[in-house]
Amino acid sequence: MTADESALTRPLVYAHRGASADFAEHTRAAYLRALADGADGVECDVHLTRDQQVVLLHDSNLDRTSDGTGPVAERTVDQLRLLDFSSWKGVRIPEAYGPRSEQFLTLPDLLDLLRVAGREIGLAIELKHPSPYQLKLEDRVLEVLRAEGWDAETSRLGNIRVTFMSFSPDSVRHLRKAMPAEFICQLVDDVNVTGIREELGLGPFTGSAVANVMKAAQLEGERILNDGEVAIAGPGIDYVRRHPAAVRRWLDSGRRFRVWTVDEEDDVALCRGLGIHEITTNRPAQVLARLHQPALASSSATQSQPPL
Repeated sequence: MTADESALTRPLVYAHRGASADFAEHTRAAYLRALADGADGVECDVHLTRDQQVVLLHDSNLDRTSDGTGPVAERTVDQLRLLDFSSWKGVRIPEAYGPRSEQFLTLPDLLDLLRVAGREIGLAIELKHPSPYQLKLEDRVLEVLRAEGWDAETSRLGNIRVTFMSFSPDSVRHLRKAMPAEFICQLVDDVNVTGIREELGLGPFTGSAVANVMKAAQLEGERILNDGEVAIAGPGIDYVRRHPAAVRRWLDSGRRFRVWTVDEEDDVALCRGLGIHEITTNRPAQVLARLHQPALASSSATQSQPPL
């Protein structure tokens, strides 16, 4: 069985911020490793810099994944290139994956890596909100892609299949004006007030206010999927386990599923057993290896699958 034939009988595997279990997320090394591992696609998060460049970072500030500090939106791309985005992982980068100074990537940088993959590859772009630039983020991403040769009607750029996703219903609706629904994913997850307060370091009142906004976005995202306004559903793996009725309803109504972040064997088996179309994982090599084990779907998936 060829790799293409295998991909037709299993979920497609997208590398979450690259092979981010092996190398620092969103770095050149993480994406090159994901391509070497045979990932069907890669996922990235995008923000805008002060000079309106589209850069690959998950957080809106620099503190967690670089030796810099403060908001991404207050730096130019040239300033960001001077920072170290890989050493925090504590992993040596092979020489073939480039020096430390070249690990930070813009969206055009990533496109260059994918163009020379030598095969068809998926690219899932998550637009991060709230953004200080609001929906200018979406407009700039589309401008960059068009300048690179992206076609909106097919959402292709040479060998690259591009899809877009966000937790923000406003973002999803804005993207829908620019392309067919089949290329847009509404991300959904449960909102946990306590978790939000702790993660963002917020007090009880501010934390509750932020949580209420996020809960409203969750409900609107679920409505968008219920009404079929976009073609791709993007729940987290915990959401899949907690909301089997919604999952079955969306699957039966034709939504394509992209589930994140799927690293554990039981979760891989569950997704395969449910007929999930795409798995996003930090460990593409290991997940692909599990998916190539025929017994995985029939045994583990049956044991771990919740009633639908």
